[in-house]
Amino acid sequence: MTKDKGQKDSTMDFDKVVHERARLKILVYLASSQESEVGFPEMKKDLDMTAGNLSVQLGTLEEAGYISIRKTFIGKRPFTGLSLAPEGALALERYLDNMQSMLSLLRNGRK
Repeated sequence: MTKDKGQKDSTMDFDKVVHERARLKILVYLASSQESEVGFPEMKKDLDMTAGNLSVQLGTLEEAGYISIRKTFIGKRPFTGLSLAPEGALALERYLDNMQSMLSLLRNGRK
């Protein structure tokens, strides 16, 4: 199947920001959290990521508008709160829908 430049194959059109493994883990973590905001140290520990890598991935997600980062103080201690933005929830949902479509094509093609 050939397609013109600019024409998208919806089953293969994965958001590159979401598709990267570490960023996908972050989005799924935030989407499945019981809390509306998660602290940086908690996420770092739960996802078993280095502070540097987590910071870089969070920056990419924030730049895309997929997460919100809130920096404040609790008492005298700095606190970085992370939350899933509405656009991030939508991007994750689209990504999962695309993945489901691909899996359906694979399963239906093997019958």
